[in-house]
Amino acid sequence: MAKAIPVLICLLIVVIDVVAGILGIEAEAAQNKGKNLRFLFIECKEPVHQAYRLGLAAAILLGLAHTITILLGGCICICSTEEFRRSSRNKQLSAGTLILSWIILAVGFTMLIVGALSNSKSRVTCGIAHHNFLSTGGILCFVHGVLSAAYYVSASASRWEEDGMIRREAGV
Repeated sequence: MAKAIPVLICLLIVVIDVVAGILGIEAEAAQNKGKNLRFLFIECKEPVHQAYRLGLAAAILLGLAHTITILLGGCICICSTEEFRRSSRNKQLSAGTLILSWIILAVGFTMLIVGALSNSKSRVTCGIAHHNFLSTGGILCFVHGVLSAAYYVSASASRWEEDGMIRREAGV
C-alpha cells in the first residue's frame, strides 16, 4: 500500500494539470464563439463570461497542482555548481525539472490570467489582437503536468537514495 501512494500522488498531479489544460482550451473555444471584428492587427471583441470563468478555473487548478507538487515533493536545494556536480543524477534531474516547472507555471499562469481578464469586462473592447492566450496557457498546463510528475518521482528517488546512504553509514 505504501508503494501505491507515490503513484497516486503523481496521478493526482497529472489529472489536475490535464483538467486545467482542458479548461484553458475550452475557454479559448468559448472566447472564439463571441462576436469579434478584426481589421489588420486591431480587434474589437465582445467579452465572453464563460471564457472568463473557465480561464480563471484553469489558472487556479494550475496553481493547485504546482502547490501539491512542491508540498509533497519537497524542496531540492542545490546552491552551487560544485554541489550540482557532486549530487546524484536523481537530485540533478529533480532540480532541473523543478526549475522548468516554475518557469512553465509562471508563463502558463500569466497567459491564463491575461486571457481570462480580457473576458472579464462587460462591454466591447478594442485593441491589439492577442489570440490564443487561453489555449496556449492550457497547453502549458499539460507540459507542467509532465514536469511536475517527473519532479515528484526524481525528488522521491533522491530522498530514498539519501535515506539509504544514511542507513549504510550508520550501519543499520
